[in-house]
Amino acid sequence: MDDPVVGTHGVTGSPRRGLFMATFGFFAGLTTIVFYGAAGPIFEEHLALTGVLHGLLLGSPHLSKAVLRIPFGAWVDEAGGKKPMLILLAVTIVGIAGLVVTLFVTYPENFGMHLYPLLVLFGLLAGAGGATFSVGISQTSYWYPSDRQGFAMGAFAGAGNIGPGMVVYVLPVLIGFWGLTMAYSLWFAFVVVVTAVYAVYAVDPYYFQLIRQGKDESEAAQTADELGQDIFPSGNAWESLRVSASIRRTWVLVFLYTVSFGGGFTSLSAWFPTYWDLFHGFDLSIAGLLAGIFIVYGSLIRIPGGSISDRFGGENVAIVSFSIMAVGAAVMTVASGFWPAFIGMIILGTGMGIANAAVFELVPKFVPEAVGGASGWISGIGGGGTLVILPALGYYTDIFGQIGYARGFSLFVILSVLCAAVAVALKIYGPETEAPADETPVH
Repeated sequence: MDDPVVGTHGVTGSPRRGLFMATFGFFAGLTTIVFYGAAGPIFEEHLALTGVLHGLLLGSPHLSKAVLRIPFGAWVDEAGGKKPMLILLAVTIVGIAGLVVTLFVTYPENFGMHLYPLLVLFGLLAGAGGATFSVGISQTSYWYPSDRQGFAMGAFAGAGNIGPGMVVYVLPVLIGFWGLTMAYSLWFAFVVVVTAVYAVYAVDPYYFQLIRQGKDESEAAQTADELGQDIFPSGNAWESLRVSASIRRTWVLVFLYTVSFGGGFTSLSAWFPTYWDLFHGFDLSIAGLLAGIFIVYGSLIRIPGGSISDRFGGENVAIVSFSIMAVGAAVMTVASGFWPAFIGMIILGTGMGIANAAVFELVPKFVPEAVGGASGWISGIGGGGTLVILPALGYYTDIFGQIGYARGFSLFVILSVLCAAVAVALKIYGPETEAPADETPVH
């Protein structure tokens, strides 16, 4: 990889390399948000789950993802991104390995409801991979200058989010060829390989390399600034969390992220295989393909969405994209045929992808004093939205039966309209102009 500053001031790496490796680790880690969703109908059949219990199983990786994103995202402000990313990937490997061993021992004859608590535990461990988002988003933010944040955030999140889409398409195909156990075994091997590559080639942004050389914060920031880095942490991990938590705009961004991605996009990534299978009657491979289209499309559109946000402003783009989300969700609420539902899904994915790019374009603008801490709160608490949305979608099916799979999207209509209104308020009142009273932001 191109490292134009190798040997300069004793540091190595480049923004391009930093972005690629952060995205690579996130790509593999985030696949676990569909840890059970990719084969959801199989688990539901063998475990005989109610809608709510099915939603809770699908949501188990999202609980650990949400909890771990907060401290690990903030830890980047103290340790850089490489160490936190490797720890999260290692925990993920343990969770996948646990499921693989269980499948080898019990599936299919002895695979039943008595294993449900154990499966939830493995889901929690595997979900650590989803926390790589807050690590990678902070790491990437420190690699790139302020005027390229939209591009960097869009490229990182857009390319990285393709992982779950590939899994929900490829895993059912692998299950058809080699069975459930071998399919998850290959998933395990993939994450191990990516973790090893990341361990060898990933590097932290210049500031963190200079700190490890023994330079003080001021000198490290000055040297890193000469090399092109202009966003720096305000202190250690807990200080970053405290500072970002004291800025009210952080919590506004938490809400917007919850709806656009953390509780919205990731919930639907896990839910769509079941939706297309049990509501529209497609077999698992086709259902997985359709869910994969949603995930890949919604992820890739974040890349231009980031650049659009740089050009037109995150607030303006958020207003439009949340409005698009509301339209797509409304179509899916009333759609019973394939093509209306598919078109609604694409409209919904368009709004979600662009909205999320807009939200993270706003992070360094609204919370420049503690990007890592803010990213932790936003992606952590926001990611916890799946713990409400997935069981809620399951509850719609328990109450309304088959048509509940469609009616559940009414929830997204309401949330999208609220977010569009919040984005309008952001545009009117603008970013914070003052840091917390006892903090001096470093730019």
